[in-house]
Amino acid sequence: MKVNIHTHHPKKGESTITSIGIHPYDAQNATTDRILAIERQALTVDAIGEIGLDYCCSTDKEAQLLAFQAQLEVAQHTYRGVVIHCVKAFEPIMKILDKYTLKFVIFHGFIGSAIQARRATDKGYYLSFGERSFRSAKTIDAMKTTPVDKLFFETDDSHINIDDIYAKASTILGIPIALLEYITTENFNKICG
Repeated sequence: MKVNIHTHHPKKGESTITSIGIHPYDAQNATTDRILAIERQALTVDAIGEIGLDYCCSTDKEAQLLAFQAQLEVAQHTYRGVVIHCVKAFEPIMKILDKYTLKFVIFHGFIGSAIQARRATDKGYYLSFGERSFRSAKTIDAMKTTPVDKLFFETDDSHINIDDIYAKASTILGIPIALLEYITTENFNKICG
């Protein structure tokens, strides 16, 4: 079983986490009723997500912040992990996460620097790398410095095969594909076990 930690197109033979949440793009529709519905369903999923902040989209930042915090409250209350969507909002997200005790935190589709990666992993957070991650030299450096026990890979909303992601990561990290698969399976078992 190969881990594809965050995908919109789950395939047979892949392990992925299940989640429910309000994406930052839709934060203006984060009504009390929707938050309560997420809380009612939280125990049927592994994580609340993808949630977070996206400071490049047109959705009002205050609406994003309120939706993010409300869903973090749900995750803490139900002892769920969170899948974080973070675009140009690393500092605010890190500051907000400090206020919560969560089962696990995964920064999905991580695109950031080695310094940001180290700050996140030092807090015990996981980083997931996908197709877009390979387009950034700074993110490739971040991947190289990420401790393997905090590492995941994903396809997100693309139709690329997860095998291709593992192959690229294997070349970059100098770690055999089979070992990467073993490592991410161990990480998956830690958060979903």
